[in-house]
Amino acid sequence: MLRRTKIVATLGPATESEEQLTKLIEAGVNVVRLNFSHGDADDHRIRAERIRSIAARLGRSVAILGDLQGPKIRIGRFQNGKIILPDGADFILDAELPIDAGDETQVGLAYKNLPNDCKVGDVLLLDDGRLSLQVKAIEGSRIVTTTLDGGELSNNKGINLAGGGLSADALTEKDKEDIKLAASLGVDFLAVSFVRSAADVELARKLLGEAGGSAAILSKIERAEVVQSHELLEEVIKASDAVMVARGDLGVEIGDAELIGVQKQMINVARRLNRPVITATQMMESMIHNTQPTRAEVFDVANAVLDGTDAVMLSGETATGKRPHEVVKAMARICQGAEKYPEMISGSSLDKAYAGETDAAIALAAMHAANSLEGVKAIVCLTKTGATPLWMSRVNTSLPIFALTRYKTTERRVALFRGVESVAFDSGSKYGSEVNDRAIAELKERGLLESGDRIILTKGESGEVEGGTNTMQIVTVK
Repeated sequence: MLRRTKIVATLGPATESEEQLTKLIEAGVNVVRLNFSHGDADDHRIRAERIRSIAARLGRSVAILGDLQGPKIRIGRFQNGKIILPDGADFILDAELPIDAGDETQVGLAYKNLPNDCKVGDVLLLDDGRLSLQVKAIEGSRIVTTTLDGGELSNNKGINLAGGGLSADALTEKDKEDIKLAASLGVDFLAVSFVRSAADVELARKLLGEAGGSAAILSKIERAEVVQSHELLEEVIKASDAVMVARGDLGVEIGDAELIGVQKQMINVARRLNRPVITATQMMESMIHNTQPTRAEVFDVANAVLDGTDAVMLSGETATGKRPHEVVKAMARICQGAEKYPEMISGSSLDKAYAGETDAAIALAAMHAANSLEGVKAIVCLTKTGATPLWMSRVNTSLPIFALTRYKTTERRVALFRGVESVAFDSGSKYGSEVNDRAIAELKERGLLESGDRIILTKGESGEVEGGTNTMQIVTVK
């Protein structure tokens, strides 16, 4: 049984070596994430080169996702490294205080515009929401607060504004340099953090193009104001090539109680608008140290699969965890367990705005035929850009979709699409029955088809035309 839901794994100290990277890919990783918040350019370059080399040696299609850090909305540092902040205590956040001069009464800010983004009565959430402060007064650069929920507070912890509304730009100067790095590495996806609008996405796309890159732009949805407006959410998703349900900062800003409903909404909208979607953050977090996931984590991963997500993501579990490849194996098992119940997986009604596209019509017709005809074993799609298998992947089916392409960039990009298996295949210059026979022979050689299998095959009359898929055939394997 081919696993339909894809797995994204973050690289880090635990997955530095060639041995560990090999185990990670063998365990079933489809996309590796380079987190530009950590490490330098040389670190990321070495990791990217190793991934490409190992994937080629193993005959696997593995995509690389470069993840921009985004704005650092953080407090400064304490003279003693940390403090204990009691409930009810007054505490000051001061944008003009030296960054390392914090004490029991005040701390500096890495994000200097915070006093302008706040008003009296606002609640500031620190350290992923573990501490909360209510704004009593704003005195120039100083935000005077009362501690609602106290505890230990240490250096450089993040700040969120409950309900969202921080004005920080999505792309910092560091991000703009990292976009150049991403272009030089040839990443397949570029993730933009803290996206506020479609303009943020288009700016990242423009800068990437100027740097010579061609990666798909993936928007991390983690600002409250984006999910609180249906129009804005659709605008951001439409501007993006893919999206991520980034549940960390998003959960802090909107509250945990809202998160599950928002996750389901985002996955549904992304699928309707024909965009791949990744569900991320704390999916198997206990396995950073433990050998087995908790039941809650099993249900979390399975729930995302049943929501229709294209991929589930591991962060610290594979970056710093004790057994990275074992976590991947466990996640793969959970995904396949949920996929045994296709009737429970959320369907998607694709946006009718796309009904005029020929390749979309062929893709949807192929999926209808595949799901209706008895005895169909697979859908085979000859593709240049990956657009047709992406359309296909939006429709629920238990059948594998094989995307055959000669283009490495397409081969890796479709590695993210739900239910789609990449197959390297040089279609040559002829697109009649001869190419059908060669495509089927390639899949038989790989053990993916057998004589007598009935398949749906789609292709274009000319294999070099983008959006040129205009043919669907029902073929029996000889």
